[in-house]
Amino acid sequence: MNTAEWILVAILSITLLIFLIVGIVLVIKLIGVSKEIKKVVIEGQDIAKNTNGIVSNVKGMTAIGGTVEMFVDKYINPKLKDKLKEKMKERSENGGKNGEK
Repeated sequence: MNTAEWILVAILSITLLIFLIVGIVLVIKLIGVSKEIKKVVIEGQDIAKNTNGIVSNVKGMTAIGGTVEMFVDKYINPKLKDKLKEKMKERSENGGKNGEK
């Protein structure tokens, strides 16, 4: 081999060595970054779950329609039904005496 060939082989070897070292360092950095990304994704999922819980709690407290509906169903409707039953009972009692229905 000539001197020129040895110089070319040396230059190519050094270039390949540099690219190999840079590639190894880059792969190591990418592995570290992927671990950090995994931590961020897990933390984001936890935040999303907590946010969903908070939103459902706030929705339950501030939903006026749901609150009013619950109030009407639990308190007002039973009282109205009782009053209606009393009126029907009075009408049936009076209806027999006065001829009303």
